[in-house]
Amino acid sequence: MQPPVPYLVTGEESQGLICGYQFVTGQAPRTLDTLAAVDAAGTDGFCWLHFNLNHVAGLRWLQEHGGLSEAFFEALHEGSRSTRIERDGDTLFAVVNDVAYDFNFDASDVATLWVSVSPGRVITARWHPLRSVDHLRMVVKRGEEQLASSVDLLDQLLRFQADELQRIARRVADRLEDIEDELLAGHHQRHTAELARLRRLAVRLQRLLAPEPSALMRTLASPPAWVQAEDRAQLHRASEEFALVLRDIAALQERIKAMQDEVGARVAEENNRTLFMLTMVTVLALPINLISGLFGMNVGGIPLSESREGFWLMLGFIVLLTAVIAWMALRRLVPRGDAERR
Repeated sequence: MQPPVPYLVTGEESQGLICGYQFVTGQAPRTLDTLAAVDAAGTDGFCWLHFNLNHVAGLRWLQEHGGLSEAFFEALHEGSRSTRIERDGDTLFAVVNDVAYDFNFDASDVATLWVSVSPGRVITARWHPLRSVDHLRMVVKRGEEQLASSVDLLDQLLRFQADELQRIARRVADRLEDIEDELLAGHHQRHTAELARLRRLAVRLQRLLAPEPSALMRTLASPPAWVQAEDRAQLHRASEEFALVLRDIAALQERIKAMQDEVGARVAEENNRTLFMLTMVTVLALPINLISGLFGMNVGGIPLSESREGFWLMLGFIVLLTAVIAWMALRRLVPRGDAERR
């Protein structure tokens, strides 16, 4: 189970219920402020209950009155897994991974929302505040969405998640544009860690947020009897939207990889240039080190020791030998074709 995060419980979350709404066709959503209001709600339409799992009372209510299967609570203990929609008896069970509400381009800012969908009730539960479900909550609160069925609510949640994923992909693409301009200007040292972070983010988003196609296909092929054909078509379209966004993220991964290869090539080129300079300095200093070592042995028979021009003669010899070695080294650096043309 994901560890609880510190959370200030006030107002309508006094029992772990973040929000509750009852949807009746042709009417505005009715707010269910407390679990007592949920128990007193009628059977018209369907209701949506969104829970904060950090509250013990909310988790206890789900266990005692939520009518949830063992698979739901087992999934709570599994932690974050790939997004999937499965049939669980006569209900639909979904694990929806989403980015945290305070998402800041960090691969760890991905958390899980657990969803149970039945004809008359949708239950969602999470440990951390998530963007897509909070967006859906605010849209419903303002009365901007008319939800016809419980599957329609699940479809809207998936669409909001796809939209959020698209916004993240767009922001990553914009950031890559800036990094690419910096690379062209030769300022590549400062972006190595950022490129690695963006690539990890893209890989994690693609792995966690992509709905498992096999589970979805099995669900759509054999849904519960109460799921209408139009609902199946909506879920299928939502899956196609995810596929388009995931292709964009895969393209971003390839682009980041190409930029990392370019950065690696430039770093290797700089390292080779530095190593060459160190080698050249060592080679050019070889004559003076060798001759000074020989003449510093303080033994008899050192040539030119009695000559007044001995120092200048040896200095000229060292300069000449160093020039010859430098000429030979530079000659080897010239490409063979250029040397032949010269």
